Amino acid sequence: MDDFLAARSQMALSLGFHIIFSCIGMVMPFFMAVSHYRWLKTNNEIYKDLTKAWSKGVAIFFATGAVSGTMLSFELGLLWPKFMEHAGPIFGMPFSLEGTAFFIEAIALGFFLYGWNKLNKWFHWFTGMVVGVSGLASGILVVAANAWMNSPAGFDFVNGQYLNIDPIQAMFNRAWFTQALHMCLAAFTATGFAVAGVHALMILRNRNRSFHLKAFKIAATFACIGALLQPLSGDISAKDVAKRQPAKLAAMEALYHTEKPAPLLIGGIVNEKDKTVHGAIKIPGALSFLAHGDFKAEVKGLDRIPVADQPPVAITHYAFQIMVGIGTLLMLISVVYFVLLIRKKPFEDKPWLLKLFVYAIPLGYIALEAGWVVTEVGRQPWIIYGIMRTKDAVTPMPGVVYSFYIFSAIYVSLSIIVIFLLYRQIKMVPVLYNQSETSKS
Repeated sequence: MDDFLAARSQMALSLGFHIIFSCIGMVMPFFMAVSHYRWLKTNNEIYKDLTKAWSKGVAIFFATGAVSGTMLSFELGLLWPKFMEHAGPIFGMPFSLEGTAFFIEAIALGFFLYGWNKLNKWFHWFTGMVVGVSGLASGILVVAANAWMNSPAGFDFVNGQYLNIDPIQAMFNRAWFTQALHMCLAAFTATGFAVAGVHALMILRNRNRSFHLKAFKIAATFACIGALLQPLSGDISAKDVAKRQPAKLAAMEALYHTEKPAPLLIGGIVNEKDKTVHGAIKIPGALSFLAHGDFKAEVKGLDRIPVADQPPVAITHYAFQIMVGIGTLLMLISVVYFVLLIRKKPFEDKPWLLKLFVYAIPLGYIALEAGWVVTEVGRQPWIIYGIMRTKDAVTPMPGVVYSFYIFSAIYVSLSIIVIFLLYRQIKMVPVLYNQSETSKS
């Protein structure tokens, strides 16, 4: 492994772990706030216990997200100094604002965790909402910075110099809204299905059924709303990418040749050497419609992109297929869930539905990771799209491979600790909250 590959691998690993920690930290406070609100309105002690239980999970992921996020900020300067030298003054604003949001989140979380029976009950609930809103804002601001890498704005690039810098324009670049919307919905969907799946498993095992059933309903509702909205967000994103990054769209669909109309490929094995795709299901004109809103529109293929500017096709295509495939499956589960909810069918009497949620525990995060692979790998070979190549931004410092090994060990250790803490929290539910089972719903 050379230093360039080690640097890219370390960044990929760090982002892969951090995105899960941060997404859970963004979404769980809203679950907690809904449960807290239900307790305030009904005085049902189960909701109070559920709020306290979820708040401990929020604290765990806030801490791990803070650690992994801090490591990422150091890695940007350590591994990509040329990138930070030029990009830092341009897109530094969302990072600085993210730091502000992080501090607000930390203060609000402290108020919430230690405010039981000390603060006004509605102000206490409000601090929990602030945790969620500030966490969501942090995520959106970070995504805005990443969107700038995909859609550079807020400067003039003249003779290798970055002039007339406008940080506001850089932050609100053409890609920020579509990426932020898609990312936020993905976070709610992935985290909602994971949390609902864990509680569904406890219901199937007949453990504290009232407690876990209420938790399941809250998490599943968030998850299913996100899953049903995600295709709309995906459609907006596809049309945006078709305009800004035609090479990425061509790699996503393994479209080696410009076609009019262009078919949408489902599955298929990519042969990058022969520039062909075998075994794919083709839907005529569908890609033209998704990209341009016209079934007969022309879609630019990789044959119109210089070879040096083409992203890796196979990885991007497979990741895109995984993301869309899992998203479709979660959407179907969501339809079934809402049909039963509208018909007022008791979920505890539907073990097959609960099992679907259990099986879906990891699926949302697999789709989330696949989506980030599409975003990042599909942008290659650029670190700033159309301006700076990734190979030109890497550090000249030798021995990056050892840094990769060290950071890998840290992230694996951090993940093991998180899994242990969460497992212990779940195991302690019967001990800490068993008394609430006698409460009326």
